[in-house]
Amino acid sequence: MIYLDAAATSPVRREVLEAMWPALTQDFGNPSSHHTVGEAAARALEYARTTAANALGCRPGEVVFTSGGTESNNLAIKGISLANPRGRHLVTSAVEHPSVLEAAEYLERFHGFRTTRIGVDADGVVDLDQLAAALTPETALCTVMYANNEVGTVQPLARIAELCRAAGVPFHTDAVQAAGWLPLAPAETGADAISISGHKLGAPKGCGLLYVSGRLPLEPLLHGGGQERGRRSGTENVAGAVAVATALSLAEAERPEAAERLRGYRDYLIGAVLKAVPGALLTGHRTERLPASASFCFPGTSGEAVLLELERRGVVCSSGSACAAGSDEPSAVLLAMGIDPAVAQTAVRLTFNLAVKESEIALAARSITAAVQEVQSLRR
Repeated sequence: MIYLDAAATSPVRREVLEAMWPALTQDFGNPSSHHTVGEAAARALEYARTTAANALGCRPGEVVFTSGGTESNNLAIKGISLANPRGRHLVTSAVEHPSVLEAAEYLERFHGFRTTRIGVDADGVVDLDQLAAALTPETALCTVMYANNEVGTVQPLARIAELCRAAGVPFHTDAVQAAGWLPLAPAETGADAISISGHKLGAPKGCGLLYVSGRLPLEPLLHGGGQERGRRSGTENVAGAVAVATALSLAEAERPEAAERLRGYRDYLIGAVLKAVPGALLTGHRTERLPASASFCFPGTSGEAVLLELERRGVVCSSGSACAAGSDEPSAVLLAMGIDPAVAQTAVRLTFNLAVKESEIALAARSITAAVQEVQSLRR
């Protein structure tokens, strides 16, 4: 089997399992307990916080451990907006993950916010002029994802951050897909808050973190014992914190070399498919995209049928976001990019990680060609 659905999830790394093991066995205590077992757990938690902070280039106190990307996005959007006295206006883009869009919708329904959703061009890039015009003295938060989970397009994050800074608006980015491939340091991205999910990086599902600038007030979503400096109550998942911190640290150390190698694989795959499959449409920006992401539409086919045929040939991939799996509706991201609904339903996404081999990418390219031809022949 060739696994090309890393944007949905990745296998747990051995180094991460080994780092977690003490927190699951001898250091199993509650880190809030004032005895030796609890204190050992507290030391493990602070080790994780320091490790994550070093990887991000921030202060340990600016790291909040969460259950993953969805919680991190909700905490950032609701927490910053509700704590910010500027006003009840949000700015986001039309191609965000549902955890961002639905968090904004919650604030609209229950807290009287209004949201401006910025459009994108045919490559999925946010309209910067439209975004700049949308930022007002009433804007509590701007949230734009770093890289799109469906088409891989990378947003001009530094420019967006600059516009927000000029307007005095806090800026959050969902970096779930970007982590491990693109620079994350707040000094480079300009973001005031950054969401990260562990299972995209080689940690188990159910752990993540939110970087939030120490200068920003944050209203908690979870109230109780005051853990995470009052920003996220509940007994901490120490093993999960160690896992996501370890995975992030490893990914950051490997990132420059890994991104360069997989960028070559990506470009080969895109070129081979576009050359071999008549009418194939690349979705997302041709070059400003994640190094390990290739996505296409194949007009005249059924995307689901192509996926099934690919799996029969030993290639596992997806049509887009795992969160939308099973939906009969065309991708909202592709529609926002101006792609016809019928064409959008032919989408196929291939994403990979460090374990992929060059020979597997070559085989996947040949398999896509054969799968599309097979599906097209059956539809005639």
